[in-house]
Amino acid sequence: MKKHIVSTLVSAVCIGALAGAPALAAEGDWLVRGRVINVSPNDSTGPVSGIAGTEAGVDNDVVPELDFTYMLRKNIGVELILGTSKHQVTGTRGAVAGADVGTVRVLPPTLTLQYHFAPDAKVRPYAGIGVNYTYFYSAKAGAGLGSGASVKYKSSWGLAAQAGVDIDINNKWFLNLDVKYIDIDTTLTVTGGAVPGVTKVQIDPWVVGIGIGTRF
Repeated sequence: MKKHIVSTLVSAVCIGALAGAPALAAEGDWLVRGRVINVSPNDSTGPVSGIAGTEAGVDNDVVPELDFTYMLRKNIGVELILGTSKHQVTGTRGAVAGADVGTVRVLPPTLTLQYHFAPDAKVRPYAGIGVNYTYFYSAKAGAGLGSGASVKYKSSWGLAAQAGVDIDINNKWFLNLDVKYIDIDTTLTVTGGAVPGVTKVQIDPWVVGIGIGTRF
């Protein structure tokens, strides 16, 4: 009986929250979202340090992300996306297959111009396009590059596209689902060690996130 009462109360609270007034965005509003994102590189490289037939890959990472959207108009917003991730780079083909190339942290602040399709609804899809600047830091050479090696990744500019949806929880808070594709190309320079040289790297990650947001 107690379980039935608790279940009924929980259901009533959820229904009441969803039945509340939508968290409408108006001109001049700020939307703030916190997400957990999966950064999944769609990566490819040139030959590693000029060694023919070799390639390297970049692994996934799951990290928190914060973004801020300012509504220029009822349907139009500008979003700044902030987050940082850490990635392992590993040889995937040829003489370097399985070799530890190293790790690097990536900070890719991204600014997008969004169109919100249904700003007065409880389910509000949006799409955006923008620009990304990627800063690479804390790069460390792996054992696969040999003793005394150091690595450096060149920062880059690229385009970004996104699609997502805000779904009301109540009149203040909303659930957010978001997918982004970010164009990130860099140059990896290896100095010293067993395989010094320069390698072109295309990371181009898909970034899939889920989180919660509010407006003020």
